[in-house]
Amino acid sequence: MGKAVKDQLGRVIERETAPQPAVILVRPQLGENIGAACRGMLNFGLTELRLVAPRDGWPNPAADAMAAGAVELIENAKLFETVDEAVADLSFVLAATARRRELEIPVVGTETIGAEMRAKIEQGVGVLFGPEKAGLTNADVVFADKILTYPVNPAFQSLNLAQAVNVFAFIWAQSQGVTVPDIFDDVRSEVAPREELTRLFDHLEDELDKAGFFFPAAKKHLMQQNIRAPLTRAQMSEQEVRTFRGIIKALAKGRGKARGG
Repeated sequence: MGKAVKDQLGRVIERETAPQPAVILVRPQLGENIGAACRGMLNFGLTELRLVAPRDGWPNPAADAMAAGAVELIENAKLFETVDEAVADLSFVLAATARRRELEIPVVGTETIGAEMRAKIEQGVGVLFGPEKAGLTNADVVFADKILTYPVNPAFQSLNLAQAVNVFAFIWAQSQGVTVPDIFDDVRSEVAPREELTRLFDHLEDELDKAGFFFPAAKKHLMQQNIRAPLTRAQMSEQEVRTFRGIIKALAKGRGKARGG
């Protein structure tokens, strides 16, 4: 279930009210990256932002412009001095890192972690992201139950902080199992009745007949089948059938000044 609210530009945006993972930025350096991370989070329905000792202090005006309308996350961000304080109320914590660690902590990829987080979400879930320059330290990672790593190019492991958060936000959204958002449900019109399609066939074949298309005559029936089969598979809407018939008419008789020319 979501809650509809208006942002600063007056747009109505659905805010997720169900439990969700906390995105925890540990010692982030640039306000711009924090703002860009907020933008990516809100695109995928995440609103729980926690900041641990941001280098340039908080609030940071540089974050606002990059948030691109997701200022609500900036205004409601929770500020902590240490990692242990930031994860104190959570029962399942991930540490996002591409580096191998000499720690006895399980490592998990992106394929199954979404479902695992959703199964534990009621108990409190969070994911740690390290600072831009060096990432998380081992002292940060020991607070995690698992290390989360992305299938990045081993020869170029250089995701920007905001990009890393965006990937995580996508993983979370995708794990819900909805492949196409509800707003697209009414985009596709109903398929035209067979009666409309039959009239299209008759119209097209009549004009093709006048143009001498069906030659030799002995193959006319097979040629008609070859025309009708792909048009039937197209599952055209009523509007598309009308448009197609308009095309046939225009080609046969012309339109406007071109008619009869």
